[in-house]
Parts: sequence; structure tokens; C-alpha cells
Amino acid sequence: MADAAVPVALPAPAAARVPASTWITVFGGVLGAFIAVLNIHITNASLKDIQGALGATLEEGSFISTAYLTAEIVVIPITGWLTQVFGLRRYILANTVLFMFFTTLCAMAWNLESMLVFRALAGLTGGTLIPLSFAIILTLLPPAKQPVGMGLFALTATQAPTIGPTLGGYLSENFGWETIFYLQLIPTSIMLFLLWRGLKPSPTNLGLLRKGDWWGIATMAVGLGALEIVLEEGNRKDWLESEFIVRGAWLAGISLLACIVIELTRKDPFINLRLMARRNFALANIVNVVLGLGLYGSVFIMPFYLTQVHGYNAMQIGEVMMWIGLPQLVMVPIVLRLMQRVDLRILLAIGAGVFGLSCLLNIHMTADYAYDHILLPHVIRGLGMPFIMIPLSVIGTAGIEPQQVGSASGLFNVMRNLGGSVGIALLATFVSVREHFHSNHILEPVSLYNPATQERLQAMTGYFASLGADPELAQLQALTAIAGIARRDSYVMAFNDAFFVIGSAFVLSLFVILFLKKAPTAAAAHGE
Repeated sequence: MADAAVPVALPAPAAARVPASTWITVFGGVLGAFIAVLNIHITNASLKDIQGALGATLEEGSFISTAYLTAEIVVIPITGWLTQVFGLRRYILANTVLFMFFTTLCAMAWNLESMLVFRALAGLTGGTLIPLSFAIILTLLPPAKQPVGMGLFALTATQAPTIGPTLGGYLSENFGWETIFYLQLIPTSIMLFLLWRGLKPSPTNLGLLRKGDWWGIATMAVGLGALEIVLEEGNRKDWLESEFIVRGAWLAGISLLACIVIELTRKDPFINLRLMARRNFALANIVNVVLGLGLYGSVFIMPFYLTQVHGYNAMQIGEVMMWIGLPQLVMVPIVLRLMQRVDLRILLAIGAGVFGLSCLLNIHMTADYAYDHILLPHVIRGLGMPFIMIPLSVIGTAGIEPQQVGSASGLFNVMRNLGGSVGIALLATFVSVREHFHSNHILEPVSLYNPATQERLQAMTGYFASLGADPELAQLQALTAIAGIARRDSYVMAFNDAFFVIGSAFVLSLFVILFLKKAPTAAAAHGE
């Protein structure tokens, strides 16, 4: 059943000219991927409001995001096989309708438990939209036009994280958190209509259910689900100090190892892990993990910095983050033109280098760094992103047989998501550890016996006394202010270290790119 991972769809047109109706269908597919990613980031921007409305604590509220992400990462690998079972058109339309239904229920949630159930169900249905979008591009478009489809797909993965916080913050502050779920019904309805009109019916194969690779699916679902929960909750629960995290890590490791053994030894696996033996696909996935780390890690670190150091709200953060997305609207057409003539590995290396450079520009931040100082690195990051995502997708999927599209799509998207999840978990812990390190280093020379400390303390005590505080209170306020300044500066230094890690990861990815085999350019696909 290796072929069972195939999305049943129309064969790619032989001619280079693609009808407008096909492009509209492809747009409907990438719109679905955009919605699935947007759902995460638009909700995260409003978590505080949702927690307050449902009477949840901060730790309990964190599971609102974890429930969706866990369900999403579990369903992505099995989407190709389920598409073979139910047919592409029927499967994607059914999941779109269910996604709309569960998203609406999220807006009507009456307590934390109901919200978690509805978010998990929304993740199970919305998660299918990401690999199916990828599969639609690879099955409906000829090789010469697939880079354009990949360009559209790349925009969904990068625009949604930049639009989500701004939109979520604006809607929550002005119309209530429920509107972030209702708003998603508009683009999802458009997507549903476009795919209903554009996709032709395909046969079902319900017989596959009787001989399905259920042990492989079960171990994968348990392993990826446990891993996602460990990564999402590990930092909040102090990692190995928590028995819950330790058990989750063991469960994830054993289940994923069992899944790998089953899939490599079974004659009819639900997902073809042997694709990882292909040089370009394997190496592209390594770079894909780094991309997930950089894309989602930087989108996590910068809002964290702006909130912790400057007290920005969701709207203000969105105004800063949008400068990553805007340059990509200009660069995507340029990259597509360059791909017709330039070696894709060169373009990919340029993108990795530019993205890494943009992160290294953030390693000298001070507490004064705000909107104006962050603008240039964000623009550079936005300019480099299309050079990574589009060539990487084309290089990784070049030569993939039609019957392997489902497996390739599932693996490629899971690796990027795992890169993001692992990256965010490690960066959150890294910032915490480095903040403690820098805080101890900064406070080490601070002593009441140090003349410089005494002078600074007297000056600040005098300042607070001039505001009307009595001497004892003024001195306490001065000590608190000094501690706050030290903590703020230690956080800034920790964020600098985090950006150094991200930038270094992209620099190291250049060595992986060196070993990629040359993939055909779009001009070669045209036969020029």
C-alpha cells in the first residue's frame, strides 16, 4: 500500500499552458493552507482575552494552542492515505466544511474543556488543508508551472504569521475575541466554493480501510502528538523536572521509533519513509527544519522581545511584524523569474545567507531598540524568505512520482512544522537560561558597598522622594527600579543570543545546500 499515500487528483497537464480554471483551483488550495496557518497565529494574539472569558489560568490557556497544533501535526502525515481512501475532492470539501463548523463552535465555547475539544477537532480538519494544498500544486500543475504554485504556497506560510497577530489583536480589542473565529468563515467559504467548482470527482477506495496500516498510523499519531505536547509545554513545566514531560518524552520516543520500524519493514506503509533515502529530498528536509526554526522562531522571539522589553500590545507588534511579509509580495515574482535561468541551489544559498544575516543584525540590540531599529532587519528577512521557500520546495519535490506525492507532501510539511515546534521550544528555554546567566553577570558588581552603586541608589532615591515618597519607600522604589533595569537588560542580551543561534543555523545550512544535486530550472522544464 505504498501507493496508498497518493492524493487522487487530475493528472498534471502535459502542456505548459495551464487553463485559468486550474489556476483558480490552485488558488483555492493555497488559500486553505493560509487559513490553517492563520488560525494558529490569529488565536495566539487573543489568548489572554479567551483565557479571561473562559476563566482559565495562564497554564490552562496554553493548551488552547497546544490542542490545535497537536491535532494538526498528527493529521498531516496521514492526509495522503486518507485522500486515497475517500478521494481528493470529497475529502478536502468535507474537511473544509467540518473546519468551518468546529471554528464556529470555538467562538461559542462556554468553558475551557469545550474550547479544547473544539480546537482539537478544528486542528484535525484544518491540518489537512496544508498538505492537500501542496498536493494540488504537484498534481494539477505541470513541472514548468509548479514553481509558481510553490510561490503562492510560500506566501501562505509567511504572510499568515505576520498578518495573524495584527488582525487578532485588532479584532479582540474592538469587537471581542469571538470575532477572530467568525472572520475565518469568510475566506474558508471562498475556498470551499473554488474547490467545489474546480476539483473533479475522484473514485474512493474504502477497501483500503480493511487492510490499512493501522499500527503505523497509531504509533505515528501517539508519537507526534506526545512530542508536540512535550515541546509546547516543556518550558512552562521546567522540562525534565516535570514527571509529565518525562513520561511524554519517553512515549514520543518509543512510539516514533516503533513507527519508523513499521513503515520501513511493511510492504504497504501508509507513508513512504523511503523517500528520505533520496539525496535531494533528505537534504531539502534538513534545510526545511532550519527554515521552520527560523520562520517560526523569529516570529516567536521578536514579539516576545517587544512585549517583555517595551510592553507592546498585539496591534503594535503586528505593525512591526508586517515588514517581514510586505517585501515578499514584491520578491516572489522576481524569484520566479530568476528560477527560469539561475541554478536553484544558488538562489537557495542566497536566501539562507540573507535570512541568516537579518538575524545577525539583531544580535546587538539594546533596550532602546524598537520599531525604527527593527525595521531594516525585518525588511531584509522578508527579502530573503522567497529565495528559500520556493527553490527549496522545487528542489525537494523534483522527480517525485505522482504516486508518491501524498507521502512527499506529508513528510515535507511535517518536517517544517517540527522544525518550528522544536525551535520555539528550544529558544524559549534558551532565552530563559541566558536571561538568568546575564542577570547574575549584571548584578554581580552591584553591591551596597560599591561607591558607584551607592551613588546611583542615592540619585534614584532622591528622584522618588521628589515625587512625594517618604525616605524608606523611596529607597525601596529605587532598589526595585535598579533590579528592573538589570532584568530588562539581561532579557535584551538573551534575545540577542537567541538571534545569534537562529542566524548561525542558517549559516550552517549553507554546508547542507552544497551537497544538493542540481534540479532543473523552469526554463529546462519548458525545454528551452
